[in-house]
Amino acid sequence: MTSHSTSAYADAPKSGSGPGVLVLHSWFGLTDAVRDLCNSLADEGFTALAPDLFGEVATDSAHGEQLLAEVDPNELVAGVQSCADALRRMPATPDGPIMVVGFSMGASLGLWLSEREPDTVSAVSAYYGTQSIDFTETQSRYQFHLAEDDPMIDTDELALMEASLGLADRPIEIHRHRDVEHFFAEPGTPTYDAHAATSAWNRTLEFLRRDG
Repeated sequence: MTSHSTSAYADAPKSGSGPGVLVLHSWFGLTDAVRDLCNSLADEGFTALAPDLFGEVATDSAHGEQLLAEVDPNELVAGVQSCADALRRMPATPDGPIMVVGFSMGASLGLWLSEREPDTVSAVSAYYGTQSIDFTETQSRYQFHLAEDDPMIDTDELALMEASLGLADRPIEIHRHRDVEHFFAEPGTPTYDAHAATSAWNRTLEFLRRDG
């Protein structure tokens, strides 16, 4: 798929084309649930591509944490960039920037990409992820889905990120979901919450359609 040997899963709408959405997985890897999400996006009229950033699926959170610790950060971001470029070049995507949906690690990578390549990304829906960079160049809109009480999220980093996006004068919406934990939107994980996941996903689709 790419020059960095990053494989990916893709799906396109039956119409043959639709706005591009890059789906970035958490440390659980490119699971069946991520593939199902790509299929759902295609059903909704989007062209979705999800890179396999690890090359394997984590069996549990400890394994996922280990996979993230062992991956070369440079290869990780190179894989994201090359797959974003591949998505933009697909015949099934129109000319122009793409959108990103990311989960945890993937959310952080998507936020990074939106600042690193402002002409590539127009919108990011980030699930329980933050980024400690200055958003001075970004041209994206942002949506965040957070667990109301999440020890895996650095609250200081979150506050600084919100302030940076505010200074950049970018549209931002934050949804805090009660009584759920990190990874609540990912089927197959111990903290998956179907009700919260459905609510968040409906909001994500509405958010993505604003660019579509």
